[in-house]
Amino acid sequence: MSELELLSGNRAWGGEVRTYRHAAQTTGCAMEFSVFLPPHALQANEGSGEAGERFPLFTWLSGLTCTAENFTTKAGAQRLAAERGWMLLAPDTSPRGDRVPDAPERWDLGQGAGFYVDATTEGWRDNYRMYSYVTDELPELVHSHLPSDPARQMISGHSMGGHGALICALRNPGRYRSVSAFAPIVTPSRVPWGRDAFTTYLGTDEQAWKAWDASELVAAIGAGEPRQTLLIDQGDADPFLGEQLEPEAFAERCEELGHPCELRLRPGYDHSYWYVQTFLPEHFAWHAEALRDNP
Repeated sequence: MSELELLSGNRAWGGEVRTYRHAAQTTGCAMEFSVFLPPHALQANEGSGEAGERFPLFTWLSGLTCTAENFTTKAGAQRLAAERGWMLLAPDTSPRGDRVPDAPERWDLGQGAGFYVDATTEGWRDNYRMYSYVTDELPELVHSHLPSDPARQMISGHSMGGHGALICALRNPGRYRSVSAFAPIVTPSRVPWGRDAFTTYLGTDEQAWKAWDASELVAAIGAGEPRQTLLIDQGDADPFLGEQLEPEAFAERCEELGHPCELRLRPGYDHSYWYVQTFLPEHFAWHAEALRDNP
């Protein structure tokens, strides 16, 4: 397991926002991520808190072109996490570096656009393994070095990251106590962003795409298997709503399959972090309720 290099630390709401870098095995490059330690977790990490105390971990997956910095600086999440005693974890959206493949002519492919899948195509599969990174390597690293609780994990995300949050939860039943998504790409096999990314990273066999498509994963859950409630949030003034995002079609599919899904449409709101910042407190309350209901 790699060591953590602390790049920065800033006090916030009695806790601390930290940026770390480490050598990632799954992506074959150096990766950076942001973590917030709430006040009590900061004390535990410094040796002045209760020995062995662990804290719930809320993981956020960001969208196209983003790094961990977008959520860390724009969402206003640290105050909310400090109030609840949660740690925040925000990974990057792709592998990066001079030796990492890229599509410089595209902003929606390559670096900054890993789509949270494990690539299988030539030229991409050695580095673009963001699914394994965010579900296995990174949380294991954080649990080993910081006082997060692997039994109390939550996950959420925005746009491409909303897609990532949904597939991470659906592919790992019981891993996350709760999952929510802001303006997620819920039917990637049908929309341009998803089809371009899947063709690039996974190839042209559309059957293989189903393992990475939330609308297909909800259909693949067998009868009698547990179904986790999905919280989908969407602004109705989102400029990508017509072509790239299909929340209502996804909610209808979930209803047909008997999969619990709550869709919250927000009149007048767009795709920006102003929208995310506005409704993130509601999502935190929803995740907190899930923690209480599933001790």
